[in-house]
Amino acid sequence: MTVSLINARKTFGGQTAVDGVTAEIGEGEFFVILGPSGCGKSTLLRLIAGLERCDGGEIAIGGRTVSGPGRHVPPEERDVGVVFQSYALWPHMDVRDNVAFPIESAGRSRAKARVEAADHLRTVALEEFAARRPAELSGGQRQRVALARCLAGGAHTVLMDEPLANLDPHLRANMEEEIAAFHHRAGATTIYITHDQREAMALATRVAVMARGRFQQVATSQEIHDRPATEEVARFIGRAAILSARIATDGAAMIGGQAVPVARANTSQREGSVVVRPGDIRLGSGPFTARLDRVFYRGGAWEGLAVVQNLAEPLPVSSPRPLTSGAEVALSIEGGWLLPDAGSEAPGHDAGRQSAAEAVE
Repeated sequence: MTVSLINARKTFGGQTAVDGVTAEIGEGEFFVILGPSGCGKSTLLRLIAGLERCDGGEIAIGGRTVSGPGRHVPPEERDVGVVFQSYALWPHMDVRDNVAFPIESAGRSRAKARVEAADHLRTVALEEFAARRPAELSGGQRQRVALARCLAGGAHTVLMDEPLANLDPHLRANMEEEIAAFHHRAGATTIYITHDQREAMALATRVAVMARGRFQQVATSQEIHDRPATEEVARFIGRAAILSARIATDGAAMIGGQAVPVARANTSQREGSVVVRPGDIRLGSGPFTARLDRVFYRGGAWEGLAVVQNLAEPLPVSSPRPLTSGAEVALSIEGGWLLPDAGSEAPGHDAGRQSAAEAVE
């Protein structure tokens, strides 16, 4: 089902948690809300679920207004399933009965509920664990039971509140694949909360970067990384240096006295800040001499910072070959992204009002 957010607001004790969020989430979309702790993302999820009441604005699910002036549809009538960090499984029930519980609660017989539960367990590849108790399962398996229970509840919209936060790093990667497969099989609209940008980029149809109760940018993972709308988004996603630059008449940015070709949304912009990512930097030759700092190895690549005299920030660098802290290297800046003027329409700014199909075309 589609989920429409129109100027949704929520305050607690005079503190604004959700500050006028507007977005249109398409049917079957995997929509990830990404932001640091305290930015309002979990509160927004609870507003969509009906676990909190909006102080302003409207929320509609499948075209039906569920929150608005004088209206609050209770959670059980919203056709949503919620997966929490804690899984919230019944410890005294086996896996099959945990999944069958919402089916029985809807009025079906126990026998019918157990047959349907078996189908949902097949969807998450857990049918062989049907007779086990939650305590006998791994964290990843318990999470899959929680996903199966969402399906069993008949939810066409699934809300996930940092479901992988309690898992070990190696298991998180496996569960990302499980959740992506679950979404593909179930076809449900999924709204997923996380503070982990790698997780967001791996799963999302679109990402909404949230800060201070607002969506800063809503766009595809690649757009968010390659064409951030603001300096805040650029610094939150990936590694970057942000350098002030003047734009020459040929469109190149003048950085440290060198002309650097940059992508930009506004061709009339004549100055601004350029986002430089590790992929924009070539090591080994070029007009700049840099000293390497904070070098470390990260699974397949060496990463560090390249300090260039007269540049305001060190440049993030990455190399498949070993780098050494303190070493001097030549480098060139091969490209970058010119951040839009604050008053101009930023890339992805209105993506929250697009359908999923429009966003990925």
